[in-house]
Amino acid sequence: MKTAYLFPGQGAQFVGMGADIARAFPVAAGIFQKANDILGFDLTRLCFEGPAEKLNTTTISQPAIFATSAAILEALKRSAAAKDLQPDVTAGMSLGEYTALYAAGLLTFENALTLVYKRGRAMQAAADATDGAMVSIMGLDDEKIARLCAEARQGELLEPVNFNCPGQVVLSGAKAPCRRAEQLAPKYDAIKAIPLAVAGAFHTEMMATAAESLTQALANVQIVEPDGVKTIANVNAEYYDSTRAIAEGLALQLTRPILWQKCVERLLADGVEDFYEIGPGRVLTGLMRRIKRKAKVTNLSTAEALNKLLQDTHFEIRDAQYAKSSAKIMEDIECQKKDSQ
Repeated sequence: MKTAYLFPGQGAQFVGMGADIARAFPVAAGIFQKANDILGFDLTRLCFEGPAEKLNTTTISQPAIFATSAAILEALKRSAAAKDLQPDVTAGMSLGEYTALYAAGLLTFENALTLVYKRGRAMQAAADATDGAMVSIMGLDDEKIARLCAEARQGELLEPVNFNCPGQVVLSGAKAPCRRAEQLAPKYDAIKAIPLAVAGAFHTEMMATAAESLTQALANVQIVEPDGVKTIANVNAEYYDSTRAIAEGLALQLTRPILWQKCVERLLADGVEDFYEIGPGRVLTGLMRRIKRKAKVTNLSTAEALNKLLQDTHFEIRDAQYAKSSAKIMEDIECQKKDSQ
């Protein structure tokens, strides 16, 4: 394997994401319009204009990040240079795994977006029913993280759940031990302890009801049998080899740790040389630098970055409706801006 596409997860969202891509590439605008049609509300406007308070909710941020990543991916796929940039493997952090499966052809756009929306709603409901939190700890190795958790836990739920890169681990659990972990972190020589602005204790047993809901949703969705482009699973850093494994892996994500560092190290060990982060922000690009500084990673989060990569502004439009959708979306946005002024 030589080439990997990487897709970000929740937390990568920001107001304005995808707007420049939609303006530059009609096929990308078409993806946003398609997302609006499937979900039955104006996800595009929330991505482009916010408000941030609504975009940052679990229910909205998850489909918004997926749609933005898929729009950038579509612009890349429709380019004249696409044949030279085909992935051998795809990977996504938590939520981003759905985009990875879509990019590998294992989920349709509609099924992936619908699952992501249901996932976000189920996670929000589980968070509302519990009292959880998450805190990012910087600068500690796994042994010190274990000791920190043991001292801060005091009989309550607290676990390391996101192993992002060397020296960056996210803890998740009840609010009180998360606060204690934040206060105790300097004792263990942590560089920083940052409470995360999330709805609840993701990737722990507090998300069990969400995992049950997602399992039911997955049972009603067609997943293509893996054959060709590989996708690596967050929960065990192994490649999916069956539809059953995919369904199980996506459900387990909600209550199990995300092993992102191990996933990237597995890809590197298996010969991947070129990484492309496709989606809003630069989170995975930054993590890659800390996992292996010399790894070749290209961030594709803006129209400028995509054009620079392709060095070719001519994109073949295979569906005239996409071009029409692009013009309509951008016209509506401009009209809304004028009306609000």
